[in-house]
Amino acid sequence: MNKNQIKNFLINLPGWHTSKKIIVFESDDWGTIRMASRESYKRLLKKGYPVDKCAYNKNDALETNEDLEKLATVLLSVKDKNNNPAKFTLDNIVANPDFEKIKQSEFNKYYLEPFTSTLKRYKNTDRVLSLYKKGITEGVFQPQFHGREHININRWLVSLQDHDKRFIDAFNENMFSIAVSKPPKGRRGYLDSFGENYKVEFESYDKIIKDGTDLFEKIWGFRSETFIAPCYIWSNSIEPILKEVGINGLQGTHVQRVPVKGEDYKIRKKYHFTGQKNKHNQYYLVRNVFFEPSEKGRSGLVEQVMKEIEVSFKYKKPAIISSHRVNFIGSIQPDNRDKNLKLLSDLLKQIVIKYPDVEFMSSDELLMLIKK
Repeated sequence: MNKNQIKNFLINLPGWHTSKKIIVFESDDWGTIRMASRESYKRLLKKGYPVDKCAYNKNDALETNEDLEKLATVLLSVKDKNNNPAKFTLDNIVANPDFEKIKQSEFNKYYLEPFTSTLKRYKNTDRVLSLYKKGITEGVFQPQFHGREHININRWLVSLQDHDKRFIDAFNENMFSIAVSKPPKGRRGYLDSFGENYKVEFESYDKIIKDGTDLFEKIWGFRSETFIAPCYIWSNSIEPILKEVGINGLQGTHVQRVPVKGEDYKIRKKYHFTGQKNKHNQYYLVRNVFFEPSEKGRSGLVEQVMKEIEVSFKYKKPAIISSHRVNFIGSIQPDNRDKNLKLLSDLLKQIVIKYPDVEFMSSDELLMLIKK
């Protein structure tokens, strides 16, 4: 048994099992700012930042009308045994920094804007919210809570106050962070919203979570049942806060990255499996299949994903597929979206042919089934 086989065995063996062939796509980062624009990309590249070496800096941006239309078209093109189309759980960041107000405060105070307000300042995004809601009605989209913003605001503001050049250069483009010499990692790029380890607390996690979930409800008209921590980094201390605001399911990989207090960037690993329940009666939903062409490459990917789905079903587990927003964004590099959507279409067609009894679900629907 090779390393990958052992990993698949350990992920899929324990926990909740079902004879149903369930497919759940979980897609993170919808609503957040990443690369501000193609012009920002070119300026940062000219300044010497290796934005072309990072899949997210190179391709990811706020979703556009065309991005959502094309994704919905692909999802509607296949149906499961219940005549339901393929469905994406869109894990939503509900707010972004209000850069102008933060600048006016001389980086002494954090201000935010709902992502729906961010959309109004970008090109080709005027129908994004209505396309989301149309997708919900058609059964191809289901938003869930990914966080209030995708930035550790406490560490970020301290670095801005210290006039850290890379964060200032990013800020001037209405962005969070960029790497100096290599692709940015979550913690070092301050993308780990709940990563702890900061000198000053501008806002508590309690407030961030409560404000974020309330804003989620205001935007979508319902409470989120599940949550996925940015960068898969969170401390157990936020789980009771999540429970208090109605979160009963915790999305993630089989590894929870727990920040170590007092030690910058250090984490310890905690392992989970689908159906595992914590002391707050929250269930873990563990991703066991990965469709990430922008980051991992396209060659042989559909075949690899089909193998991972086969292993999931062999062990009577739902296939929970990780596929970040970056794979479906085309405003900076149109080929990124269009080639990946072709792969997604191929994958979905192969799934329904090989498994005619397959059922497409969202994360919250899977959670309800597990709880029963």
